Amino acid sequence: MKIGRTTLSATLAFALVACGGGNPAPPPTQGGPTPTPPPTTTGCSIQDQIAFADAVLDEWYLFPDFLDNSVNPANFNEVQSFLDARVAPARAQNFDQGFTFATSIQAENDLINSGSSAGFGIRLAYDTVNDRVFLLEAFENANGFAAGMDRGTELLAIGTSSASLQTVSSLMAAGGPQAVINALGPSDPGVSRVLRFAQLGGNVIETTVTKTDFALDPISDRYGTLILDDGGKKVGYLNLRTFIVSDAANQLREAFAEFGREGVTELIFDLRYNGGGLVSVADTMGDLMGLGRVGQVWSETVLRPSKSSENSTELFENEVNAIQPTKIAVIGTRSTASASELVTNAMIPYVGNGMALIGANTSGKPVGQFGFDLADCDLRVRAVTFQTLNADGNGDYFNGLASVMPNTCRADDDIFTPFGDPNEASIATALDFLAGRACTAPISGGAGRTAQSVGGREVLQPARPNAAQYEIPGLY
Repeated sequence: MKIGRTTLSATLAFALVACGGGNPAPPPTQGGPTPTPPPTTTGCSIQDQIAFADAVLDEWYLFPDFLDNSVNPANFNEVQSFLDARVAPARAQNFDQGFTFATSIQAENDLINSGSSAGFGIRLAYDTVNDRVFLLEAFENANGFAAGMDRGTELLAIGTSSASLQTVSSLMAAGGPQAVINALGPSDPGVSRVLRFAQLGGNVIETTVTKTDFALDPISDRYGTLILDDGGKKVGYLNLRTFIVSDAANQLREAFAEFGREGVTELIFDLRYNGGGLVSVADTMGDLMGLGRVGQVWSETVLRPSKSSENSTELFENEVNAIQPTKIAVIGTRSTASASELVTNAMIPYVGNGMALIGANTSGKPVGQFGFDLADCDLRVRAVTFQTLNADGNGDYFNGLASVMPNTCRADDDIFTPFGDPNEASIATALDFLAGRACTAPISGGAGRTAQSVGGREVLQPARPNAAQYEIPGLY
């Protein structure tokens, strides 16, 4: 399955060394092994970095006809603003909704290799009507969860001390979501905030919570892998938070081993906040559904015409714990993107009418990025460089998966009910689909990734996300 991408990595090794790198090429994200064209200069001034980014786009960008070649690099004082201007025509066509960006090599490598991130370990969204902020989830090994915060918790006030507490409502009234983001402080270890929050049930807690380095666990030990009993029928439930952490592949193997032991062939993939990550992890997930399909096409990777020699076809490979699903219900929202969509789209030719999208339409990202490193400057440019197609040659879901899925069932994202609970609105609807019971109205197609919308709420996302927030929107 990884033949094409492995070859690509080998052909680009010299380029990495030539620009002062020498580290293994970063893996492709679906949301890259990574090509790095030699920069025209070895300096690290902003103009040097912009020149490097410009060379990346000129040589590798998937949509060269949708680059703005009139943009003057001298008019910019940061790489991201320059990238935004250059890809603006592609963005206007809904081809690149924030998918091309600049990030830190070290921060992204730490995230990929060990899931390392700094913060409270919580994901936040805000009610767009009532200006209230809620937790979508909490990571178990971080301080937010230890303080008593979890899914459905409402954030009420934030301060650097008890005396400086500002209510969320006053922050939203004064400066909108960005004011709340500013009040939470930088994502650095040691940053502390006094937080007042209401747990489910109404219990209000006010306490100091400190941001620390913590590991992002892709599959929760609490609810990540479950066997649900639906009237005597066993259904496998998988809640995968992210594809960006490399250990997600091994955790997926453990999850599918459990599904195999229990003999389940009907699955619920809860990807409602999964913003994507590594293509290699998506490929492993595909292999784990490839029983009886080894050697058949899993996906095709297609680059721009001038790079067509790098196109590749990925095949199902043997995995010891592989099963052959007969039905799959995928729970999604606007925060479901990239590798989550890749896996879903790739399974359509094999499961067909046994598949459904549950919840809401997804982000619409059938493209992936390679990472281009200017190593001496700790700069990685993630540029859209390839599109992924399924075995039927289909991969045009820029407006979300609702337009290509055999079945769709609209459902709410009930943040006040725990993940894995059969009574949670989206999970209940998924079980209805798998059982052949009537589901709710179909999901209407969206008009692209205009917002990180989650069931009437929008993910609280900074204008300049850090490496972890790019892949896990709403993380603090």
